[in-house]
Amino acid sequence: MKKIVFITCLCFSISVFSQQKNKKQEFTTNKKNITVYTTADNTKLRLTPTDNLFFSASSQPLEIETSIFVKPSIKFQTFMGIGGAITDASAEIFAKLSKDKQTEFLNAYYDTQKGIGYSLLRTTIQSSDFSSGSYSYIKEGDKELKTFSIEHDKEFRIPLIKQAIQTAGGKLTTYVAPWSPNAFMKSNKDVLKGGTLLPEYYQTWANFYAKFIKAYEKEGIPIWGTSTQNEPMAVQRWESCIYTAEDERDFIKNYLGPTLKKEKLGNIKIIAWDHNRDLMNQRANVIYSDPEASKYVWGIGFHWYENWSGGLPMFENVGKLNKAYPNKGLLFTEGCVEKFDEAKYQFWPNAERYGTAMINDFNNGTAGWTDWNILLDQNGGPNHVGNFCFAPIHADTRTGELIYTPSYYYIGHFSKFIRLNAVRISSAVSKSNLLSTSFLNTDGTIATIVMNHTDKETTYNLIIDSEKTIVKIPAHAIQTLVY
Repeated sequence: MKKIVFITCLCFSISVFSQQKNKKQEFTTNKKNITVYTTADNTKLRLTPTDNLFFSASSQPLEIETSIFVKPSIKFQTFMGIGGAITDASAEIFAKLSKDKQTEFLNAYYDTQKGIGYSLLRTTIQSSDFSSGSYSYIKEGDKELKTFSIEHDKEFRIPLIKQAIQTAGGKLTTYVAPWSPNAFMKSNKDVLKGGTLLPEYYQTWANFYAKFIKAYEKEGIPIWGTSTQNEPMAVQRWESCIYTAEDERDFIKNYLGPTLKKEKLGNIKIIAWDHNRDLMNQRANVIYSDPEASKYVWGIGFHWYENWSGGLPMFENVGKLNKAYPNKGLLFTEGCVEKFDEAKYQFWPNAERYGTAMINDFNNGTAGWTDWNILLDQNGGPNHVGNFCFAPIHADTRTGELIYTPSYYYIGHFSKFIRLNAVRISSAVSKSNLLSTSFLNTDGTIATIVMNHTDKETTYNLIIDSEKTIVKIPAHAIQTLVY
């Protein structure tokens, strides 16, 4: 009996001790400061520190107030980074810059102190529309890949990637994507305008990925992952190739996955889909329902072009997919503002498109977010099929100057302050005039991003449990609160 009493008392003591220990470790904002960084339309504010605030006691907020409620103890996905694509176009334009402008450019994207701290990098396997022309790493008809060489990429693309990695501190999570197999491997005998990969070349094409990854890694560029195919449901006038969900499933299951494993590249993550949010759930359902295919797939990559017809972006599809397959990854792999117009470099809705997408995608479970070209020229290219677009930074090759668009700063409000391995935490807004997301960094700091897409300045409460601060955000502005 005494032993039972002793054990009961001991358990009670341990319980009390644990509660006291946990209580000490609870997140507190009491008497701690908040640094506010702001970018706003019709002002000179660009990632500018605008306030140094403190938390104080909070009471029940009113319905007439706008409040953001952050709960650090409610945690979601781990953050894997934000970045952009180094395409042939970006690399070719970079090479035309002066050494000083090249340094400025690299720091602007990849330095965590001088710039916005990009940590993700996407690049292409062979040519894309954002190349000066179509090209291949093999001679046409070389089924055995005996002529395989990445010599083309050593002129512009690989040197820029190496400098980006160096500027980022020696590491960028790098993944790759093909736009098209060679013409002889395809049903339409053309690298452009869709077509499908012929079954007799499935193994040849799987071997191609392995060759490319090994060649880049030999150059000192570690590869984290590869997607199966860029935009596999789009017949484009540029490099493209069509895979149905069943085609992609079978190619991954029977060829790409086993080939990477055989070539001692089993650590390479395979990203399925790599297209818009509209059909992402159907693609996942087909591939994930097959255990033999699913075991090779890290997750789904997606783009934002599904609203080309004027509809709303389908953010809810990301959330539904995250809920249906919580153990699979989600990665935004491409987005840009289409239809380049030099008069719209500073067009604010372009930046707000980024802010809206990034907040919604992260809040729906996305682990990382990758912009398209990191650099284009004053024409929105080069692009060998006339598909000219915007980038966050443009270079005017006539003057040698760099042009920073508002999109660069909007992306920076996320990439500069959310660091690798941060965890998204609960962040909810009481009114629809603001959007918000929050991340807890590994050093204990929180970054809360707030976006005001309305025409009016707004005052809002940032509330964590029983503590709050009051913040003003200008019209058409984005803020990051670091605390």
